[in-house]
Amino acid sequence: MTTTPPVCNYEGSDYQDSFWEKGGRAYEDACEALALKKLLPARGAHLLELGAGAGRNTPRYTGYEKITLLDYSRTQLEQAHTRLVKASSEGTRTRLGDSQKYRFVAADVYRLPFVEAAFDGATMIRTLHHMADAPAALAQVRRVLTKDSTFILEYANKRNIKSMLRYLLGKQKWSPYTAEPVEYLELNFDFHPAAIRAWMRDAGFRIERTITVSHFRLALLKRAIPTGLLAGLDSLAGLTGGLWQLSPSVFLKTTALNGTPEKTKAASCFACPACREPLEDTPPLIRCAKCERTYPVADGIYDFRLDVNPS
Repeated sequence: MTTTPPVCNYEGSDYQDSFWEKGGRAYEDACEALALKKLLPARGAHLLELGAGAGRNTPRYTGYEKITLLDYSRTQLEQAHTRLVKASSEGTRTRLGDSQKYRFVAADVYRLPFVEAAFDGATMIRTLHHMADAPAALAQVRRVLTKDSTFILEYANKRNIKSMLRYLLGKQKWSPYTAEPVEYLELNFDFHPAAIRAWMRDAGFRIERTITVSHFRLALLKRAIPTGLLAGLDSLAGLTGGLWQLSPSVFLKTTALNGTPEKTKAASCFACPACREPLEDTPPLIRCAKCERTYPVADGIYDFRLDVNPS
């Protein structure tokens, strides 16, 4: 079994509460909601949400019949499991974990525990920037998608206006114009749009639409202008994304090319992340008949992390 790059682990983190709910990120959240509304297909069968975290975006994927939330952190998935969402037109609310529509999987993006062509849609929002080997992660996503599936990717853009100005004024050593990723914090990367386009092409995706997001990510503007209005202005500015990418965040709507045109007809979509042998879905313990590794299922969460569950 080959080694994979290091994983950014949010285990035990209060990221959802401290960053999103109390961190003054209402504008960024609203911008992402508008971008997803523009890009999401009207309907689909089974969506894979990569880097789902505490399920912030999960309720927005309304067109899909089933959603698999994947994150490396079990504690993040536990938070997603208990997230309250609107359940009916009467305004009643229920937990994500109480619905058969959602499935929760702890796993490494570099070793996705699924058979080929298991999904007809995928999203990766605010997750690629933690990937030390982004091309390898994108190749894994393509492997588990059917032909013509929609994959929505968000990435952190190194060639944004702020970084270009800082570089021009000598306040930033790294160049925003070079193709290689910049690691500004440990396992936090910004990417050049040209590099992303090349990696997507090499992985087997065709970019259908590009939307730039969070153009007005300045504390002064967020305090002075109502969130809804500022997000609306951002949405209008994002329409130029196909021409230039100058914002710190970029969303892509892509289509998976070639490969299997239909979802797998296997009884289970799971495969062993160590040897890729198809697995039977047999909670509370899933055993690989080929390499004899075992994977637990507890409190509604499937755990396929190899370093956590050694044989």
